[in-house]
Amino acid sequence: MNLSMLNQARELKARLDRAQKELGNTILEAESGKGAVKVTINGQQKIQSIKISPKVIDPDKVEYLEGLVLKAVSEAVAKSQKLAAKQLGGLTGGLKIPGLF
Repeated sequence: MNLSMLNQARELKARLDRAQKELGNTILEAESGKGAVKVTINGQQKIQSIKISPKVIDPDKVEYLEGLVLKAVSEAVAKSQKLAAKQLGGLTGGLKIPGLF
């Protein structure tokens, strides 16, 4: 490996590190049930919080609440993955590098 390639690799790593940090600081929100369940997630797919409105807490409708939570979490993760792919994809030229996204 020549010096030029080594420098390019270091620069790419630095840019990827910056992008990962930005993703960690980027907060996204998803909701279901017209806002009854809200999930906050960062750009690294780490769930920050889940908020559930007391209006939808009914012991007789547990499956309904479970569905709302699952839908909101799934949407939040999908948003976060899309954001990460967009930010990191430009840096890697579309290469799927394990561990990045």
